[in-house]
Amino acid sequence: MKSFTCSERLFRCAGILTVFLGFLITMCVGFCGCAEMSGYSNKFIYPEDVSSVYVEMFDNQSFWRGVEYEITDALAKRIEAETPYKVVSSRDRADTVISGRITSVSRPTLSVERETGRALEKQVELEAVVNWKNLKTGKLFVDNRIVGASASYSEWQQQGFDYASTLAANNLAQKIVELMEKQW
Repeated sequence: MKSFTCSERLFRCAGILTVFLGFLITMCVGFCGCAEMSGYSNKFIYPEDVSSVYVEMFDNQSFWRGVEYEITDALAKRIEAETPYKVVSSRDRADTVISGRITSVSRPTLSVERETGRALEKQVELEAVVNWKNLKTGKLFVDNRIVGASASYSEWQQQGFDYASTLAANNLAQKIVELMEKQW
């Protein structure tokens, strides 16, 4: 068995102590960082004093007709599927009402065929202003928030404006449902 000198023992202890302190500091910093983490919570993400929602037919201020039906229908289905709220058919029985108006529907061209100049891919862009009001208290959960969504389509793939407007309406409904969550 090898015997160590006093300086070798001291050097060896200092190395072990350094490793231990490094581990201890890493653990402390890690645990302190977790204490300040606010990204995860098991709290309810929707207002808790609400149990039912009445979805009003969206007003349409654009020249495209029928889009208001798609958005209203998509929104009612998304609320039922993704929130704890029940969509009711009567405003009198509802705790809250969600309403909105479509401010613009546009159809820009994304790409054109080089030789003929014909559109290869187009996009439907929807923009709406949304309100969500508590009918019991009069409080506005969402007050005139502008929400936009889009979807692309190609007539070369037998897709048309109706196909893309349905997709864009679903995307818009998804964004509106996200607005219904409590603010962090």
